[in-house]
Amino acid sequence: MMDKKEIGIGLMGLGVIGGQVAKVLISKAGVLAEQVSCPLLLRKVMVRDLSKERSPEIDSQLLTTDADDFFADPKIDIVIEVIGGETPALQYLKRAISGGKHVVTANKEVIAKHGVELLALAQQHGVGLNYEAAVGGGIPLIAPFRYDLVANRINGIFAIINGTTNYILTKMAKDGVDFPSALKRAQELGYAEPNPKNDVEGIDAAYKLAILASLAFQAQVRPEDIHCEGIARLSSRDFQYARELGFAIKLLAIAKQDDKSIEVRVHPVFIPDDSFLAKVEGAYNAVLIDGDLVGKVLFFGQGAGALPTSSAVIADVISTARDIVRGVGGGIVGWKLQPGKVIKPMSEVKTRYYLRMNVVDRPGVLAQIARILGDHKISISSVIQKLVDSATRSAEIVIMTHLAKEAAMQQALGEVAHLAVVKKISNFVRVEV
Repeated sequence: MMDKKEIGIGLMGLGVIGGQVAKVLISKAGVLAEQVSCPLLLRKVMVRDLSKERSPEIDSQLLTTDADDFFADPKIDIVIEVIGGETPALQYLKRAISGGKHVVTANKEVIAKHGVELLALAQQHGVGLNYEAAVGGGIPLIAPFRYDLVANRINGIFAIINGTTNYILTKMAKDGVDFPSALKRAQELGYAEPNPKNDVEGIDAAYKLAILASLAFQAQVRPEDIHCEGIARLSSRDFQYARELGFAIKLLAIAKQDDKSIEVRVHPVFIPDDSFLAKVEGAYNAVLIDGDLVGKVLFFGQGAGALPTSSAVIADVISTARDIVRGVGGGIVGWKLQPGKVIKPMSEVKTRYYLRMNVVDRPGVLAQIARILGDHKISISSVIQKLVDSATRSAEIVIMTHLAKEAAMQQALGEVAHLAVVKKISNFVRVEV
């Protein structure tokens, strides 16, 4: 046990998350000191703009815009990074670790892209790198993979891990509105950023899935390995048919492994409406993990926001501070990567499909479509035909398929789209049961 008088904290970033972290460190100083057996002292805060109005709880003397000034403080033991984004956060994290400082970060992009490198660097310098807040906000996810589930072979992860898209999809399902209206409402409420690209295109979820899959499967899964599709092409019509067919629509992050390969993808899916994930509404997150020993385990809660995220950040700070007081090294080792696993191409994935198309209303149309699907070994499970428009002699057909290979489905869709009787393939969505 080290005779430590105090543990110095350096905070990089004082936005929504950083501001809340600073408030907790200050307002709960006594409680935190009791848990660590040593006071935690906020020594320096790096910000972009000194003139910006701040909370009166935060001493302005702590603020600096000078990175050299920040990293030169020898009394900083733990650096908290809540800047977000890849640059300059990555460079700052490397600098902190190389300088012998323990690091706590909420940065999903940096960990997803550079986690292997940073964890190796932390091991080299004997410091901790903790990132619980990078996935799932306040939901404990990283620690269970590191400790509680290590005896398991993880077979699959099925996750709703972006609160913005889950709010939008909930709005579309409940209110019958289309994507632009639901997105606008999410932006008005502060769930979606003015530029919502990372959320609605599935990029944010892919970063988080890369981290979870790397931990679960002991293999380096990079964001670029993940097939990623967003939610913008969904319409209120798809939600109407989903209800009729007994499904809900969610943006799901999916990771599976077999003996040879890893399957990782993020895209909208139809899931049975009686499943738990189908009932996760609003900005909430849920992660279903399937292990060979533990079976199915579900983690549920608020996946974003200042309070839940600060909870995870402070928990990592306490864990790191306890290690410092005990005189032990870095509290986390690098990802143990097992050789031999490959990423399964999306073309090899097998799933079921929902197809919605606008066709000419005349006999024999379905037979032509079914013939093409059959040629590609795609079996039809059910068919719905609706919305006959006598003026344009058009109808809407919805087809649900049995299990099929992605490559076969894409080839079949290309051929179906060229049929004279098919006016438009309005949408196709994968189905997970």
